Amino acid sequence: MSDRRLWIKNPLAIFAENGEAAGGLVVQGDTIAELVSAGQVPQHDEVYDASDDVVLPGLINTHHHMYQTLTRALPGAVDKELFDWLKHLYPIWAGLDPEMVSVSSELAMAELLLSGCTTSTDHHYVFPDGHEDAIDRQVEAARKLGQRVVLTRGSMSLSEEDGGLPPKSVVQSEDAIMADSERLIARYHQSSPGAQVQIALAPCSPFSVTRQLMKDAAELAKRAGVLLHTHLAETEDENRFCQEAFGCRPLDYVEECGWLDTKSWFAHGVHFDQGEWQRMAKADAGVSSCSCSNMHLASGACPVCEMEKAGVTVGLGVDGSASNDGSNMMQELRQAWLLQRLKYGSAAVSWRDAIRWGTQGSAGLLGRPDLGRIAVGCQADLALFRLDEPRFSGAGDPLAALVVCGAHRAQAVMVGGQWRVQEGALVGHELADIMHRHGQAAKLLQTKI
Repeated sequence: MSDRRLWIKNPLAIFAENGEAAGGLVVQGDTIAELVSAGQVPQHDEVYDASDDVVLPGLINTHHHMYQTLTRALPGAVDKELFDWLKHLYPIWAGLDPEMVSVSSELAMAELLLSGCTTSTDHHYVFPDGHEDAIDRQVEAARKLGQRVVLTRGSMSLSEEDGGLPPKSVVQSEDAIMADSERLIARYHQSSPGAQVQIALAPCSPFSVTRQLMKDAAELAKRAGVLLHTHLAETEDENRFCQEAFGCRPLDYVEECGWLDTKSWFAHGVHFDQGEWQRMAKADAGVSSCSCSNMHLASGACPVCEMEKAGVTVGLGVDGSASNDGSNMMQELRQAWLLQRLKYGSAAVSWRDAIRWGTQGSAGLLGRPDLGRIAVGCQADLALFRLDEPRFSGAGDPLAALVVCGAHRAQAVMVGGQWRVQEGALVGHELADIMHRHGQAAKLLQTKI
């Protein structure tokens, strides 16, 4: 890694720790080496003039299903609630082929990068026959585009025939799931600060895997030092399913399976109660709030403010592109800000909260203190935005404008000291080519209905 010092000079505004970086920051290698006060001139080898840029820590997406970019706005699914939506889409997703996984991952990562997202998780849980290298293909896509990733080895083992929700064609045997989980951890998981690729374990949901698989995943995660992830308390239908199938609520169920004995984060968390927030906080379990998806599927609004008061770490996720229907992390921040203000009142939720949830909060879910902050020693993951669109005209506070006025595309994005977006375009990749290949794959998949 180069020792050259890049001064990102005199930004229009910057969301940095303690507000001490009006003069910008210095990047050396893959980390932030110095915060620069107004009027200072640091030692530097290169300069990026940021006088027209608003600088944020790189945004962090903590829940996604990238393959779902192939089934956006799909007739027959778009107006359904969660369980009926899944039942309509499962048979279509069963037609995925390996190349579709590759191109859908490329498209989603490109879309995320262009929105200022430097780190993304993905929860891939559909494994039809011949689909065993899906996570390997996602690693390849991430390395190609330069996005930092936490790829969760999702799984479904409980088919409709066995009392679950998915059809037989998209589930796997538990032996195959656990063997591949161990393989992926051994091959790809990086545990050191600055890790570019990490693996987590993610049985899909209480209604798509067996109790034994939930327990086995928890044991392996604890032994291997990786995180656990699943959908939990997304809808009241799920709560009722758990009561009927297991005689308890979703959090009780995963706790019995050992999930609160190691670090876990849950997608959605809309329908946890106050006692459950306290138990999660004690276990350092967090929630990825997915505002766009929860509104699309009418699942409810995650009680983010109350969770945080109870000590639960909260981050943000765009969720699947068939229930959002986008992969734009900056737009997700704005939706979180709007939805939580609607729930708690305009005085209770600031635009600063939305940025914090999408950066430092999300980093906390992933156990990554090296991400989500503009601070000395943190990874040089940065998102720079211009206020040169009509939507920003007349804005008084440049930082507030990103959330309040609705920024949606970054001018430049840096991941680990490397520019991945410049002048609003991917570095080294043609977006038109990715979109063409993705569009062809989507048409092919949808003809399999």
